[in-house]
Amino acid sequence: MTPTARFPRWGGTVVVATVDRAALSGAVRTTRTVLSTVDRAASRFRPDSEVRRVEAAGDWRPVGAVLAELVTAALRVAAATDGLVDPTVSVADLGYDRDIAALPPEVPARPVRPAPGWTRIGWRPAERLLRLPPGVRLDLGATAKALTADRAAERAARRYGSGTLVAVGGDVSVAGGGPVDGWRVAVGDDHERPAHGDPVVAITGGGLATSGVTRRRWQRDGVTVHHIVDPRTGRCAAPCWRTVTVAAGSCLDANAASTAAIVRGAGAAGWLAEQTLPARLVDLDGRVTTVAGWPA
Repeated sequence: MTPTARFPRWGGTVVVATVDRAALSGAVRTTRTVLSTVDRAASRFRPDSEVRRVEAAGDWRPVGAVLAELVTAALRVAAATDGLVDPTVSVADLGYDRDIAALPPEVPARPVRPAPGWTRIGWRPAERLLRLPPGVRLDLGATAKALTADRAAERAARRYGSGTLVAVGGDVSVAGGGPVDGWRVAVGDDHERPAHGDPVVAITGGGLATSGVTRRRWQRDGVTVHHIVDPRTGRCAAPCWRTVTVAAGSCLDANAASTAAIVRGAGAAGWLAEQTLPARLVDLDGRVTTVAGWPA
């Protein structure tokens, strides 16, 4: 049995596992530190987060190294997905304006609008200067969770010399090697409650991410909504796929592709195949499509 620890964070479960049992406690400490620094830099639920201070300023502001890395990653993902994963979307307009566990049973309807667009963000990476025009807010949640898993796994593996797996809310990153038969990961609708019959895959490097519309759901003016927003409309992505799971060279890239696939809809399987990204797509009726060498 691989040494493993679990704890709640960001409305989900964080899992840390190491090949060497002696490395586990240190890997957990490293992961908690990375989670805390990312939260202070980019949480949209904390009025004192660094990104909220930049929004309030309305002009160029220097930012710290953590927020700089998160912004750079979010803009790279936006460009790579043709804007389908856009950090200027507003999930708050759909009522998701606090931790998911704290949402009331139903939230009132608010006006929604297309995302202002990631190209409106002013970013000078060499100087670490960020500017957000009036009315533009940053929601880095689509990329920050995956990047956190990547950084925590990399740092723990390097610091403690043991193969390490870190999963944040179901987004998995591995670094530094792994068990002889690879890291075994169940793939399904709910990372916290695997169902009987959920397939299990083994990964030896990079990342694995699942995006879906069956968790992080709530009622908005009597209608069930979810957290994946189409930036072209400001509304929930049109129903097509229940879940999309992607394997890639990093958790960040896997998450970007799986989220973009949910938004892309019917053309997602072909797009993922063109990107040569192994993926498993499950439609609303439970039918499974696999592409690019996803294992049987």
